Amino acid sequence: MNRTLFAAAAAVLGGALVMAARPAATAETKESAAPAQAKGAAAMPNPFYAMDTYTKNLDLAKELGYAGLSWTLGDPKAAQAAAEQARQRGLKIFAIYCGVTLGKDKLQYDPRLKDTLAALKGHDTLIWLHITSKDYPKSSADGNAAAVEGLREIADLAAAQGLRAAIYPHVGDWTERVQDAVRVARKVDRKNFGVTFNLCHCLAVGDEEKIPALLDEAAPHLFMVSINGADSKAPGGGWGRLIQPLDQGTFDVVPLLKKLRAVNYQGPIGLQGYGVKGDAKDNLARSMAAWRQLSARAMQ
Repeated sequence: MNRTLFAAAAAVLGGALVMAARPAATAETKESAAPAQAKGAAAMPNPFYAMDTYTKNLDLAKELGYAGLSWTLGDPKAAQAAAEQARQRGLKIFAIYCGVTLGKDKLQYDPRLKDTLAALKGHDTLIWLHITSKDYPKSSADGNAAAVEGLREIADLAAAQGLRAAIYPHVGDWTERVQDAVRVARKVDRKNFGVTFNLCHCLAVGDEEKIPALLDEAAPHLFMVSINGADSKAPGGGWGRLIQPLDQGTFDVVPLLKKLRAVNYQGPIGLQGYGVKGDAKDNLARSMAAWRQLSARAMQ
């Protein structure tokens, strides 16, 4: 690695984000997270990684058994450095989070995206696109035409570097629901363009009961999944209830994992950590233990 990349890596890989408060696990949660699987049962084979909402520390991720991290769009050299550092550790940068804006006539994206795509060539990093708009209401199909043209452009730029892109449904976005993302992805109609299922955002918009049907709908286009501990039946309850370490919350993650198996989802699964308060290493260690337990139960 040249000195420029090494310096960029040193600057970005040492940081850990500050987290927001979380309630203690309930008795119901502890019971659901208990190692009820048969002795020696294997966890799901899907790569399980930590999102950079928890940490950007690759050494910590490796120590705790994570397959890698996600990243956020910024300096292309920093993204390249992170991807190279991950590879050296036997890890991977699975996705990079990138906001785009849908206007009346055009989808606008950060000019750094093109250079970032080139920098990530060969790393199989997914481009996560969360789409905001002041011109079109949430979940409105009226913006389809303007969005599709721009998203095809991004998909083609990514394909030229051997990469894929996927919509990241985010509460408050134009595509805030996974079904919005599927609608748009179908119209984009590129093999390297798909969708993400984000548990916390699905819960936030009140679609908890629809999750099995939504995963059936998304399955042909599903490139990525993110999970976390959360409270059941708490739409609008705030991130303190909707994003918790994986060993906390009343939402039972096992049926979700079983459904992912049923739709033959074999891709990566990320751990969302936005706003989680406390020691990152402790939260990540407990979440990894919970992943092994819960995913082993999902394999039964």
